[in-house]
Amino acid sequence: MRFIGLAAALALCAVSMAQAAEIRVVSPGVISNSGLSDVAAAFEKQTGVKVTIQVDGMGTIMDDIAAKPADVVMLPMDLMGTASLTGTTTGFTPLGRVEIGLFKKPSAPTPDIATVPALAAAMKTASVVFYTDPAGGSMQAAMSGRLLAHPEFSDIKSQPIKGDAEPALKRGDGDAAAMGLGLIHGPHSPANTPTDNPYLIGMLPAELNMHMDMAAGISTHAADAKNAAAFVAFATSPAMRAVWKSKGVDRY
Repeated sequence: MRFIGLAAALALCAVSMAQAAEIRVVSPGVISNSGLSDVAAAFEKQTGVKVTIQVDGMGTIMDDIAAKPADVVMLPMDLMGTASLTGTTTGFTPLGRVEIGLFKKPSAPTPDIATVPALAAAMKTASVVFYTDPAGGSMQAAMSGRLLAHPEFSDIKSQPIKGDAEPALKRGDGDAAAMGLGLIHGPHSPANTPTDNPYLIGMLPAELNMHMDMAAGISTHAADAKNAAAFVAFATSPAMRAVWKSKGVDRY
């Protein structure tokens, strides 16, 4: 009887410890806003392991993950390669691609942006084209800034802003002819077929390479490497493809 009681107590203790398990995931906004919270919630529901997400700026994230190691690190592919080569992570797993797109006001017509000349022509009709201020260190902002500096886009009326372009348009910034460059955080297709988002015109032409490829890695100093590996496997599993896709991530 005493043995049974002890065994039951140990079992309850093990369950309690499993429920108390927690991993920390460090990610830039491009991933945390693209389905990471939903994936983390699904993992926590299935395993009981709590996932704490720390959103970090692209300009500081490399120093931060080296100084304050997390369990899981999610980064753009080139930064993840650096993290792996310098021993910050134990390799990495490719996650998916997030596209930069063009947005408009819902009342405005949807222009053709299938080619670079068509995109430039469409953006030249805008009263202003909002884009995230590169001064904040955002990688997608820097990409948008470089695009707008190209000769075929240089005479477009552009304006750097704090935050992303789509939310700016949604809160009423700009007039009916305003547009914005920003990350696509919802369903879309290379053919730019209509979606449920009346603000989204579509992806930019593929030849411009206006996308961000993302990856997930396990920190070499992870406090819980086992659950960190389980989370990466879960996040990149076929079961999570629909979750990522609903928030704009095209899984490889």
